Amino acid sequence: MPLRLTNSLSNRTEDFEPLEAGKATIYCCGVTVYDLCHLGHARSYINWDVLRRYLIWRDYDVTFVQNYTDIDDKILNKANSEGSTMEEVSEKNIKAFEIDMARLYILPADKMPRATCCIPGIQTLIGELETKGAAYSSDGDVYFDISKAKNYGQLSGRDPNEQQQGASGRTKEGEEERKRHPFDFALWKKTKDGEPGWESPWGRGRPGWHIECSAMVREEFGTTIDIHLGGGDLVFPHHENEIAQSETANEAQLARVWMHNGMVNVGGTKMSKSLGNFTTIRALLDSGISAMTLRLFVLQAHYRKPLDFTADALEAASTGWKGLNAALSLGSQCSEQLGWPGAEALPSGAMQAQNLSVDEVLQDARDRFTEAMDQDLNSSGGLAVLFELAKPLRSLANRLERGEQIENQVPLNALHQRWLLLRELAAVLGLRYEPQQAMESSNAASEDSRAIDAAISARKAAKQAKDFAEADRIREELSNQGIELIDKPGGVTEWRRC
Repeated sequence: MPLRLTNSLSNRTEDFEPLEAGKATIYCCGVTVYDLCHLGHARSYINWDVLRRYLIWRDYDVTFVQNYTDIDDKILNKANSEGSTMEEVSEKNIKAFEIDMARLYILPADKMPRATCCIPGIQTLIGELETKGAAYSSDGDVYFDISKAKNYGQLSGRDPNEQQQGASGRTKEGEEERKRHPFDFALWKKTKDGEPGWESPWGRGRPGWHIECSAMVREEFGTTIDIHLGGGDLVFPHHENEIAQSETANEAQLARVWMHNGMVNVGGTKMSKSLGNFTTIRALLDSGISAMTLRLFVLQAHYRKPLDFTADALEAASTGWKGLNAALSLGSQCSEQLGWPGAEALPSGAMQAQNLSVDEVLQDARDRFTEAMDQDLNSSGGLAVLFELAKPLRSLANRLERGEQIENQVPLNALHQRWLLLRELAAVLGLRYEPQQAMESSNAASEDSRAIDAAISARKAAKQAKDFAEADRIREELSNQGIELIDKPGGVTEWRRC
């Protein structure tokens, strides 16, 4: 069966046909780095992490780019309120983002360009639009004239003639008066005295929100990519405007497939800072929720559907994960007791297909997992296969925990093959065994253990960024506090007090 994905542009589920067979070029809209990431970010990036992992498991050569918006009014306002600078706010929150993503076992992107590092490409793109008559300057600002775009509204289904004031998104005071039409949007914004900016043909200023992604896609991939990702809240205006400016400038399709994840609700109400139901990833993990529990919770719902965050739903996910984790623990914790041969450690990155030698029952399970995921990343269907595989393994784990003697009548060899397959398919979803110590320390959620876990996460993020000096510094700092780190296969780090 071919891999089928729902394309927001056509509003249909279609066979995935990349530009080049066996390859997938993917651009994911990243965060505006003015604050810590929230549960909505976790939902989005866990889903897209699974898409990437699944494509790699299906033997695609994947190139994954995700941006940082590190110049924006929100960042400047945060810097002013803190008495710091745009650069300091951005750097602090980029580091926090890397730690949070590492704690959730989200693979780092192949490249993570920053808006402030793409200014020449942004200015070139704006200049091309101006030459084509699709951009105009007004009092130091430059706007895109959407009447020059073909099929504006094709992604969102909105009629430009029905747009309201401010529909272009992230407007400044007085900006609407400088536009020819209320739905034109800023490509370049004139900066005020004291604000960071760059010299340009239109005067000193900084890029608008939408233009940075168009410039980055072109710089990293060229004119057309296979898949463009983002949250459902980005369909309009952000992604609609990306299509308009990119396709007008390049005269080529921006993305063959657009994919958008559903929003997060808290107790049936949309999550929002203004409503006081806003939850950061860090606060959630520090409260005692394990990373794997959170991943399982997110993947139980289809990526396009709303996700309702409640205490009961999270508790159910925690219970479900404990059962899966018990099954996954067998190979690493009980292999000698069971007489199982040592299994090769899981890679720290994405899982390649293992081509295990399995019987008909296990092959059927593998096929059903693939069929579910091939149908628009039906992760809940994939999880159902994992729970089915885990059931006899969990039973075996419970017997061992009770101290029962396992006699020869138990088909240990068959269970070993089942465990290997479970481990592989779980890894495709980014799920892997969590040591009991890690789960207990999460549940305890003491200030001390949270600080140690955060340091371990920071060290892992530093190693992923190849900043080995920083990783060594963190290890030494913990050692001076009497904490010994134990690096285990599969990228797992446990700790103990010396």
